[in-house]
Amino acid sequence: MSGTTRSQQWYAGDSRDAFIHRAWMRRGLPDHAFDGRPQIVICNTWSDLTPCNSHFREIAEHVKRGVWESGGVPLELPVPSLGETLLRPTAMFFRDLAAMVVEELIRANPVDGVVLLGGCDKTVPSLLLGAVSVDLPTLMVTGGPMLNGSWKGRPLGCGTGVWEMSEEVRAGRMPRSDLRRAESAMIRSRGHCNTMGTASTMACVAESLGMTLPGNAGLPAPDSRLLELSHTAGNRIVEMVAEDLRPSAVLTREALLNAVRAVAAIGGSTNAVVHLLALARRVGVEIGLEDIDRAGRDIPLLADVQPAGAHLMEDFHRAGGLDAVLGQIKDRLEPSVTVSGCSLTDQISGRSSTDLTVIRTADEPIAHQAGLAVLRGNLCPDGAVIKPAAATPELLRHRGRAVVFDGIEDFHARIDDPELEVSASDVLVLRGCGPRGYPGMPEVGNMPLPRKVLESGVRDMVRISDARMSGTAFGTVVLHIAPESAAGGPLGLVRTGDWIELDVERRLLKLDVPDEELAAREPVTAAAPPAESGWEHIYRAHVEQADRGAGLDFLAGTRGSFVARESH
Repeated sequence: MSGTTRSQQWYAGDSRDAFIHRAWMRRGLPDHAFDGRPQIVICNTWSDLTPCNSHFREIAEHVKRGVWESGGVPLELPVPSLGETLLRPTAMFFRDLAAMVVEELIRANPVDGVVLLGGCDKTVPSLLLGAVSVDLPTLMVTGGPMLNGSWKGRPLGCGTGVWEMSEEVRAGRMPRSDLRRAESAMIRSRGHCNTMGTASTMACVAESLGMTLPGNAGLPAPDSRLLELSHTAGNRIVEMVAEDLRPSAVLTREALLNAVRAVAAIGGSTNAVVHLLALARRVGVEIGLEDIDRAGRDIPLLADVQPAGAHLMEDFHRAGGLDAVLGQIKDRLEPSVTVSGCSLTDQISGRSSTDLTVIRTADEPIAHQAGLAVLRGNLCPDGAVIKPAAATPELLRHRGRAVVFDGIEDFHARIDDPELEVSASDVLVLRGCGPRGYPGMPEVGNMPLPRKVLESGVRDMVRISDARMSGTAFGTVVLHIAPESAAGGPLGLVRTGDWIELDVERRLLKLDVPDEELAAREPVTAAAPPAESGWEHIYRAHVEQADRGAGLDFLAGTRGSFVARESH
């Protein structure tokens, strides 16, 4: 083979440094491993502390087989793994830290092509953000959802069931012993959440962006066809190195807007917004909240999957998966480049849904306009987000009295207080939970309802915050208010008793208080105490607001793969 690959900057020639590089890698590798054939790194987010990715060692082995078969040399690289359910204060706090490590390790090593193994919520965006900044030929394999859960004869969705059952326990309608038994029934297999939560949404985003092979999103983790796809991914990345097909050719404005349309059609997670905005910042594409609102506004909701529907991801895959969904909105999609070598529109099979109760047609959708709605108004001058598909329709136009909580500790201390003055028509307001204030913009926006409201039979209220919410959650929840209260945003001016108007159709979120009165008020940031760790110092000093993707300001743009200096 020729000696023109990037890795030959390390391995070619008879210099002392080339001797060192080859000698230390000779732990079973033959001579021809250093003859110029592509060195493929597999960035693996396997971890015992990320249970959704617990099967990635097996996936990596099948990727390796495909790489060897196609004449490449596979090299597995452990990278930071962000387990959504365990990390404190929130996995989002570490997304860009993980992305920085991915970027720097890819650039610093003798690598010609990259395969990313992601599944759990933040592992997919952190891998994409890091890899695209280096811009070597790259594709992703997403690890797939777990099998359907079941409890008392009905589907039990991972995450969604937790929010439902925990409220029933608090309302006194479900014994705690049942909640404990449901705990072991919810998760039956390896894989990420089986609802259309953030993990499933980001898998669909990765495929609709063109960064995975077709058919990856929604393929269940225990399905042997995922291993077959992983082998094929190993084949394909070697071809991509030869073609010099890089993320910069794939992640265009057209691709990013295709992903927005896909999120609308599947009823995807609001978290996709911050990740797509951050990705746009990395690749230098001008996309803002208004673009996201426009791109998704006229897209029909087709996937009847929890939390916006009734079914689970195993059903979604069986009914035709993302391919069937994209086929129904093909006329709304751009023919953007994908890692398969075909355009996104060309690789859609044209096969219809095999179960119209799970994936509907565009002519008879669940809802005609399903896109994530971007709100504006004096409470959110830089925008806020709501997911109408997961909301109570009657609450999408609402005027109510604010009940304000200054930080998550204040919320937990008072929400079940019998003396709390609150009714179902009120608007719960939580501040101090944005990127800078918490820090990390946690998934606490879907606040539990007050116990006295739950006991009356009510299961939804309007809730607004500068936080995020789990993609598995539901309710009339306004999120990502920008700027956040800790950054001086007007959310810090709200007082209990103020009137708030929400009108999703008009894209309006308004604090109904005279401007002169607001000007006289002292803002409340409700931010957490000063930083204690080194990373928190860096994060708080540089994190951007939600409308820009909640990433670190100095990570915008790509930096390429060139490294000028040797190590010895």
